[in-house]
Amino acid sequence: MSYSIRLSFSEDEAFQLPVMPGSIEISKSGNNQTQEIVSLGEINIIKHPQLMEYGFSSIFPAQFYPFVTAQVILQPIEYVRIIIRWMESKQPIRFIFISDRVDINTLASIESFDWKEVAGGSGDIEYSIKLKRYVSYAATRVTEDMIIDRGASTAVPTPTPSRPNETQQIKTYTLVAGDTLWAVAQKHLGNGARWPEIQQLNSITDAEIKRLQIGRVLKLP
Repeated sequence: MSYSIRLSFSEDEAFQLPVMPGSIEISKSGNNQTQEIVSLGEINIIKHPQLMEYGFSSIFPAQFYPFVTAQVILQPIEYVRIIIRWMESKQPIRFIFISDRVDINTLASIESFDWKEVAGGSGDIEYSIKLKRYVSYAATRVTEDMIIDRGASTAVPTPTPSRPNETQQIKTYTLVAGDTLWAVAQKHLGNGARWPEIQQLNSITDAEIKRLQIGRVLKLP
């Protein structure tokens, strides 16, 4: 069975795990609540489940062992510095896990990262990391129909909604020299980690990412 794990912060900042973990823990918990109801007893209120969590442990090797699967490896401490920098950025990363049976490609937050240098391991570093699936969100603008008159028992009357503009144009962006999908996502979506959404929306292949055509018009999510 062959499988690989890739972590990325942007198009230019990513790496494949040099040594695959022996196992990956994938968990998804419920978020249900129980309440006591008079004459009914205890009831269970079913809510949306919690976000998927992923956890694994392995090593960052100081040399090319026979079990190293990546073609290029960094110094062990460099992996540590990269992951810590990603955590401090307060931005999600992309977690890609590919195997013969399971494919996972999702944004994720780094929930915890523990590491230590292996005694007698020639500089190898052991680590454990836990990730949680990240769902993009945006603040909602408050409108008049959301405002409650605290001096009355009813809400402020909702104005008659205007007819939606069915001719509204799709948001687009024209690529210029030096552009990357990460930079476009950062500037126009407010989060560079959302660049895969632009890639998917415009059917851009992985090969095209490194040589984006100047003047190409991209649709934006």
